[in-house]
Amino acid sequence: MTDVQICIAALVFLPVLLLLRFPVAVALGLVSIGGIAAIFGWKIALGVLTAIPHEVIASWTLTSVPMFLFMGFICHHANLTDGLFDAARVWLSKLPGGLAVATIGAGAGFSAVTASSVACAATLGRIATPAMLKQGYDPKIAAGTSAAAGTIGSMIPPSILLLLYGIYVEVPIGPLFLAGFLPGLLTAAMFSAVIIFAALIKPQLAPRVLNQVTWSERFSALGRIWPTLLLIIGVFGGLFSGFFTATEAGAVGAFLSLVIAAGMRTLNMRTLLAAFRETLLTTASIFVIAISANLLTRLLALGGFTDWLSSAVVGEGLGQFQILLIIAVVCILLGMFLDSLGIMLLTLPIFLPMLEGASIDLIWFGIVMVKLLEIGLLTPPVGLNVFVVKGVLKDVVSTQAIFLGVTWFILADLVTLTLLMLFPQIALFLPSLLR
Repeated sequence: MTDVQICIAALVFLPVLLLLRFPVAVALGLVSIGGIAAIFGWKIALGVLTAIPHEVIASWTLTSVPMFLFMGFICHHANLTDGLFDAARVWLSKLPGGLAVATIGAGAGFSAVTASSVACAATLGRIATPAMLKQGYDPKIAAGTSAAAGTIGSMIPPSILLLLYGIYVEVPIGPLFLAGFLPGLLTAAMFSAVIIFAALIKPQLAPRVLNQVTWSERFSALGRIWPTLLLIIGVFGGLFSGFFTATEAGAVGAFLSLVIAAGMRTLNMRTLLAAFRETLLTTASIFVIAISANLLTRLLALGGFTDWLSSAVVGEGLGQFQILLIIAVVCILLGMFLDSLGIMLLTLPIFLPMLEGASIDLIWFGIVMVKLLEIGLLTPPVGLNVFVVKGVLKDVVSTQAIFLGVTWFILADLVTLTLLMLFPQIALFLPSLLR
């Protein structure tokens, strides 16, 4: 077998391991080391296995990952973002499906400080879904809205997925974060439109709130969102003004979240330990997958697969739209079975040569990629956000009902994805202002 054929065999064997329920990191590591050993021998393979973990983990930029995660988990466990839903509720409740629209708005706000779609979905499932059920909302709509709103956390910075994408493909994090803002807001707008449309067609799905809300209550609710605003201003104000780097922004955000939680008297040992524990577990999981993905990248590069694939794409004359369509189908299919991080780090070593061969803007593609991963967070049978909301609600709503509830949001995401592909400036406008 040629080196390229060995690489192709490794890529064919990889989904077999995944179907056999091997963890993504283990499957990636096994095929990568096996492939390198087949080409260069076990001595070289073991040498690569010894060197790569330190090379990946020692990256200074990666230190921002646990910091942003810690900020998000402190916000979640110390209830720093609870006021967002109250504010959105009193301002938006008079709209058709107003509480569900408020959940989407709160989700966009949570996303700016939690950095994790899972934490965002868990928070909304705990706060917003019971409020909607109490108001008489259909359980499918109530739980589905919380699951869908949580996905916005993958797009609006500080998104862990965008951060890892930027590190992996070596594009600047600041412009990449900026590129996520408008697509994130567009996603929120599309979700809100779906809810309003459904509430107008079938009012019984999302009954209007009958309680009168005074202007004093509205402005009073705005006063309770100051923790979120302070974090956003502190982190993004310093980042985009150039006062500190994206790597340093994570540490600033983590420190600010601790100070705010302490000032609000919601920081205690239980909260701190829970945030530490979840940060350590999530960071370890991310880093192990990152190491394995880097091993696969090394195999494909050493085996000449990347050059071969790039030449094949150019030789076949595939256009940008055709390449993006292939990538979209692959990501959506994988999203039915794998988590977002696993899909991204699994496929990027394969996609990058195709993207570079077609001269596709990598910042724009990062936004398209994350949108595809957001869809995967909702699609059965392994829609992670669906199971997060189900875990919060226990037996209140069935898993099947939540999957039915997110169907319209998946369709809205597909429309948003199409708009992002047809109009790249939606993502690239804000980064262009930095040039």
